Amino acid sequence: MFDLTGFQRDLLYAVAGQEAPHGLAIKEVLDDYYEAEIHHGRLYPNLDTLVEKGLVEKSEKDRRTNEYRLTSRGRREIADRREWEAQFVDEETLEAA
Repeated sequence: MFDLTGFQRDLLYAVAGQEAPHGLAIKEVLDDYYEAEIHHGRLYPNLDTLVEKGLVEKSEKDRRTNEYRLTSRGRREIADRREWEAQFVDEETLEAA
């Protein structure tokens, strides 16, 4: 996951947090988090990058809508990232803040 941008990592987490979300559902999650609208020209190319890297799988729901799911590699990458983060930030650290 070290080669992803922060936005791509956030996309990966947004996909992980939903059951086979479509692009607009992912966009809504990120719009709320970023407190600004995420434009389609930013969203879809970055989703495609995650697909190309083998972290997300894209399938056609209907002729106009795609669904996205984490691959096993995507799940592993998130687990590895969380383990790495835990070295630096734990519950005690967060409670002290």
